[in-house]
Order: sequence, then C-alpha cells, then structure tokens
Amino acid sequence: MEGKYWRRSTEPSDILRKISEFTLAIVEDLINGRSPVILIDRFCNYCTENENCFCSSDLPKGKEILTFQKESHVNRIVVLLRVLAIVRQLLQENKHGSKRDIYYMHPTVFSEPSVVDRAINDICILLRCSRHNLNVVSVGKGLVMGWLRFSEAEKNFNCINRPSTAHSIPVHVEEVKDIVSVASYILVVEKESVFQRLADDQFCSTNRCIVITGRGYPDIPTRRFLRLLIDTLHLPAYCLVDCDPYGFDILCTYRFGSMQMAYDAKFLRVPKLRWLGAFPSDSEKYHLPKQCLLPLTTKDKKRTEALLLRCYLQREEPLWRLELETMLQKGVKFEIEALSVHSLSFLSSGYIPSKIQGGEYI
Repeated sequence: MEGKYWRRSTEPSDILRKISEFTLAIVEDLINGRSPVILIDRFCNYCTENENCFCSSDLPKGKEILTFQKESHVNRIVVLLRVLAIVRQLLQENKHGSKRDIYYMHPTVFSEPSVVDRAINDICILLRCSRHNLNVVSVGKGLVMGWLRFSEAEKNFNCINRPSTAHSIPVHVEEVKDIVSVASYILVVEKESVFQRLADDQFCSTNRCIVITGRGYPDIPTRRFLRLLIDTLHLPAYCLVDCDPYGFDILCTYRFGSMQMAYDAKFLRVPKLRWLGAFPSDSEKYHLPKQCLLPLTTKDKKRTEALLLRCYLQREEPLWRLELETMLQKGVKFEIEALSVHSLSFLSSGYIPSKIQGGEYI
C-alpha cells in the first residue's frame, strides 16, 4: 500500500474510493494472517548535501515503511487509521473540521495535536491530495488589504472601496473566485504590527498595491491565497521580514515551502517572490543607532548556520545566502520597526516605496 505521485486526487468521490481500497487491503491482510505493510513516500524541499542534491525535483526522495511488526510503528498506524476514519466521515457528510477538532474527538488516542498533524500529512501522501481535499481546514489567521475584490462562496469582499481596511484571508481558498485588482504589486509583511502600521498610514491608498500578512509563520490558507493571487493577477510580489534568522525562515517558507509539507510545496511556494528587506546592510544605509541593533544569541547563530546549509539557497537564491552570511558575520539583528527611529511613518513613506521604485530587492 503506497502513494504514487503520477496523478493527484481532488474529487471527494475519488478520495473516498481510495480510503475504501486502502482499508480493505489492510483488512484482507489481517484476515489472511499477513502483517500489513504501509509504504509512505517521503518528500523534502531542501537538504544539506549541495554536491549530491536531488531536491530540485518534486518527486519522492524515498519511502518510509510502517508495519505492525515494529512496536514503535503500531501507535502511529492506529492514529493514522483513526484519523482516516474521521476524514471519511467528514467527506461523506460534506463537513469540515480542523486539526484540533480531530484531536479532541479522541484525545486519549491522540496524545498531542502534532500526532494528528503527522497522520494528516501521511494520509495526504497516501491518497495523493492536499489537506483541504480531506475537508481538513486550518484556523485562518492571515490578513489582506488593498486594491482587491473577490468572492468566496456567497460572500463578496470589496477591499477597493476601503483599501486600508483589513480583511481576514478566507479559509476555503478553493472557493475564492471573481478576483479583480488594479494593484501594481503585492507586498507580504511578516508581522501584524507592521501590517497595522501600513494600514494606519493609508499605505494602500497612496500606493496601488495589495498587502498580506500571515502574522508570523504563515498558515496554509495564507500561502494558498497568496499563490492564487499571483497566479491569477500575474503581479510582482515582495516580502518584508525582520532582519533575523526567524524572519529569514519565514521568507523561505513563502518562497520555497516548508519541510513538513514538502509533498505539497509545488502548490504552496511562490517562486518569483522577491526579498525587499530588511537586509543586514540596511542598518548602515539607514543609519540605525546602535540601540536598535541586538546581538545574535547562540540560538540565533545556530539557526542561521543551519539556514545557510539549505541547498535551495545555493542553487536558486545565492544573493539571499550572501545577505544571511553578512548577518552572521556582523553578529547583530534588528526588527523592521527599528526603521521608525527616523519617523513613525518612515516605513510607508520612505523605505518601502523607495526600495521598490529603485529596484533595491533581491
């Protein structure tokens, strides 16, 4: 029993059929005295082997074998089958549930939410689909504002009338349609505080753009929505994050996808995303006082060194890697808000517009 990636399933009827085939195969093995073996394709979107790297391909990088003969696998298989039964019920009843909904249905079986998360990823790989195809939804936290109009199910979102008003990003991105925009570009910002600063400064009213934030590490709806906008509107997209290893990791999540969901990376990543800042060199260029600069902690340095080893930086974004090396060499970090040392509105009136107009992004 394994997931082969020659065709993806998206229709509920297809997925229900594959669930039935999968469970029937396990039952038949047990009836015939055989120990079921589950083969799960393994995916990765980066490695640390730059010379012998195969991560540029979206194909599986190997297989993981689960069997009842290994005691360490038994609980994982039990959890997988229990989650699969819940998914089947959701699809049959045309209902949706979150990861936490599923966890609280059997908290004694699911020791923690991360166990459910892993099972959902395994099921997606086995059934060749994405999470939303299982009717498993994330609790959305992303925000959007700007020159944009779209509909989701029976709701209409008209951000154009008030471009500096925040709207929640839809959870059911597959239902978003009728997308219309007169924006010139899309700006992704790491933090809600920066998003709010731009809203207060009426940034979208002055600059014809769309602004999105995932409020930290982006959830799946935020990444899917951003990808949908770019594929539909064909607009340039820029990303603004803190000048620290965590901000850079968030930038990479948007650009390359996450390791946890590497099997779906090609549907979530944004290959043409440009890094607008903040760069390590910005501290000198914009004359930030020393009080705005914080020393990299030991944890920061280790995280930065790990980021530098990721093969996709060397292969696809070597200039990003150089900036990351500069951060490590300088040994300091700073937040985007540090630029407010010049004026409260410097970010929206000076920094962002000048960098985009001057092509100061990589």
